[in-house]
Amino acid sequence: MREDVESLDISDVTANWVNAEVLARQIEDRIKALADLSDTPLFFGRLDYLHAPGAEQAEGAQGERFYIGRRHVHDADGDPMVIDWRAPVSQPFYRASKKDPMDIALRRRFGYTGGDLTAYEDEHLSDPAEAARTSKLLQQEIERPRVGPMRDIVATIQPEQDEIVRSGLGGTVCVQGGPGTGKTAVGLHRVAYLLYAHRERLARTGTLVIGPNRSFLHYIEQVLPALGELTVRQATVDDLVAHVEVRGTDDAAAAVVKGDARMAEVLRRALYAHVVMPAEAVVVVRGSRRWRVPAYELEEIVRELLDRGLRYGAAREALPQRIAHAVLVQMERAGEAPDDRVQDAVARNSAVKAAVKALWPAVDPAKLVLRLLTDADFLAVHADGVLSDDEQKTILWAKPVRSVKSAKWSPADAVLIDEAADLIERTHSLGHVVLDEAQDLSPMQYRAVGRRCTTGSATVLGDLAQGTTPWATRSWEEALGHLGKSDAVVEELTAGFRVPADVITYASRLLPHIAPGLAPVASVRENPGSFEVRSAQSDLAVVDAVRDSLRREGSIGLIAADARVAALAAALEEAGIPWLDPGEETTPDTRLTLVPASLAKGLEYDYVVLDEPQAVVDGEPDERTGLRRLYVALTRAVSGLIVVHGAPLPVQLG
Repeated sequence: MREDVESLDISDVTANWVNAEVLARQIEDRIKALADLSDTPLFFGRLDYLHAPGAEQAEGAQGERFYIGRRHVHDADGDPMVIDWRAPVSQPFYRASKKDPMDIALRRRFGYTGGDLTAYEDEHLSDPAEAARTSKLLQQEIERPRVGPMRDIVATIQPEQDEIVRSGLGGTVCVQGGPGTGKTAVGLHRVAYLLYAHRERLARTGTLVIGPNRSFLHYIEQVLPALGELTVRQATVDDLVAHVEVRGTDDAAAAVVKGDARMAEVLRRALYAHVVMPAEAVVVVRGSRRWRVPAYELEEIVRELLDRGLRYGAAREALPQRIAHAVLVQMERAGEAPDDRVQDAVARNSAVKAAVKALWPAVDPAKLVLRLLTDADFLAVHADGVLSDDEQKTILWAKPVRSVKSAKWSPADAVLIDEAADLIERTHSLGHVVLDEAQDLSPMQYRAVGRRCTTGSATVLGDLAQGTTPWATRSWEEALGHLGKSDAVVEELTAGFRVPADVITYASRLLPHIAPGLAPVASVRENPGSFEVRSAQSDLAVVDAVRDSLRREGSIGLIAADARVAALAAALEEAGIPWLDPGEETTPDTRLTLVPASLAKGLEYDYVVLDEPQAVVDGEPDERTGLRRLYVALTRAVSGLIVVHGAPLPVQLG
């Protein structure tokens, strides 16, 4: 199929060089989408239907066989050999069961090792004599060691996951899922499905995946290309709101206030306070005639624009045309017959421009936020009745700043500037946005993401128990309201496929203290995994635990409180053990990643060594946030966990 595309000759089929460039780019993208993937087979399943799909199910009717794979594959005649996993005919591979066989006689799963077919397993779903059983191949694929970036799960999607993946484009879906329930994979596969089912629409409107940090995005970046989807943009929230250079930080108290949704009202008041009512008439001179628009009529125009709820910038652009229209009405009454060109000319008249500048001045969003954060009186006027006096003092900068460029903006400040920019000019909306690790966003960050999908839909992924910011989400209903998607459907995933039973049971001891209302994850893995708690008094014990883990197959993550990372790096270097930073790809020779606890979220490793749990808790501003950070760190392991501690363990762990 790739060779067919590579051999296309477009020299005589395009009308001009622009068409030729566009077609050449489309061909290039198609070739990339058809690239070979090492160790990735083209098919992983087979379905034997009792009857041909869509045909009359009459007695004696012939069935049909389909091979299921990551993408559609056809032969030299164009006949399908492998069916895309997203096609409707593939759905029974994920949802059919002995209770509901969905007209499937046989479901076959194929097992691979290094790209070679090594096993297969059959289920005769419509045979009453065969009992239902757990798929060994499915279990082995779920428990296969993790080395390198995240991979797709098309061969292992479960019925409850498939239901979310195939939900329609029109509605927003929020997925609450504990560690290892596959929510990130579900979100990425949902994007792939939507691009398959609504390709033309999403090609026009665009898709976006938002992750918590660069390390996380690097970890997941290969999933969609492996499924042949190359057009999905990936970004962090900070990337979306990068109107200014971020060089500063806020303390927790200031960040909480700046991230509060009430700041949107403060910004709106401060912006529209720039609009003033006219004190005098506008006089337009054209030739020998003078046309006067009185102050009361100008005020009616300004108030009408304010009442319409237009964006500040859109109303400012409309104001000169409204004033010009008032002049044209006078011209027509005087017997003239002005047309649109005359109205445009009047709108550009110097007197009209001067009036617009005075009545509805241009506002720079960064300068507006800067004034709010540095001018106590300006903030007090516009935050009156919205923020308390103490909250206002909390967000005010102690030192004056000369300009926008010299200011040391914080991430929360950048979000405020993005809000102000949207009040002035509407943010472009995409067709679909996937928001992962959503529980850590502030209300103002939710608003920033929501602006990117006002006319589209979203897939929101997260776990309330893993909220590790002081402003972490308290409920999905509240978060979805800030996102502008109050009608979203909330789904919960409780079956754990990644974390071993012994590990998730230990970590779940923290749930009553960090998220009392959530059900603990129930591991469905047959392998309980290895789990050990070691008491030790030096960093050498951590190095020994790392060595023990490296004797096993797969990736190793050493997770520690941020303040402990430098000491552990030195201990590893002295021991001659090479290690990587989060986001760097593991190799057979270097399988250890040293992970600060603040960057552990969303990552996974076959074996995890967790250093000093109490230090992880103490590294956060408050105990609840610290315990949530610890919960995240405890649940990064796929096959085994060793907890090493010199200080006493947190009492919440029992």
